[in-house]
This record gives sequence, C-alpha cells and structure tokens, in this order.
Amino acid sequence: MNLEKDIELFAKSVDLELYDISTARDGDDTIYRVNVLSANFEDGKRKGVSLDDCVSLTRLISPLLDVEPPVSGDYRLEVGSAGIERKITSLRHFEMSIGEKVALTLKSKEKFKGTLLKVEDSKIFLDVDGKEVIVNFADISKAKTYFEW
Repeated sequence: MNLEKDIELFAKSVDLELYDISTARDGDDTIYRVNVLSANFEDGKRKGVSLDDCVSLTRLISPLLDVEPPVSGDYRLEVGSAGIERKITSLRHFEMSIGEKVALTLKSKEKFKGTLLKVEDSKIFLDVDGKEVIVNFADISKAKTYFEW
C-alpha cells in the first residue's frame, strides 16, 4: 500500500472521505495538508467536518507519518475540512460533489454555474437554470464548488 491509500483507510474508519493531500510552504515551514469531507449525509446534504473529526484523524495518521514521513525534513501536519467552496481538479472530486453547486470554466472560456447532477465516464452533468448541460471533463479548465448565501 502507499501512504495516500493508508490515510484514506484511516479517514474512512472515522466516517470521513479523503478529498486531497497537498504540500505547501509557509515561509520556512513545510505543511503537509490532508483535506477531508464527511462521509455522512443529512437531508440529502453532506454533513460538515468538525474539529473533533480532524483531531481524531490526526491522532490516527500521526504515528503512520512518523514511520513513513510524507516529505523529507521537518513538516507540520494539518488535517482539515476541504471546505464548502473548494477546487475540483479530478473526476473523483466531481463524484464527491454531486448535488452541490459548481462553477465551471471551459477551455473555450465558456462558463457554467449550476447543480452537479451526476458523473458518467468523463461526462459531467449539470442542471443550469432547469436545463441539463453535459460537459466533457477534458474540456474543463477550471472548476470549483460554491455556496449561495
């Protein structure tokens, strides 16, 4: 197994889904970020991720990272929610965002905002103002979820 798969299994064990892992720099500090979503739904919407959820996952994966460091040198581990508004960079991210509001920019510069209905193969299905729009994943240059206040 690889480190990402191990972290994914630990996340599932505490009812979370691994959204992504990234490494960032903050001055001289290296940050290893693990972003998650709740695996649970309530009234058709994904539940939020609590601080306690993040602490539980941190406690599970810290010993793993002590044995199998994710980066060379010193780093700081941050486990947090992927957020209500987040970048979508893969088909898996689209699948995890079904039912949410998404904004897409295509390589042709055309833009769409609507509710993500489903993902089939590499096609993204959106409800845009009551009309179904189908977009090929390969045609998307930028995508994110968004929240209407």
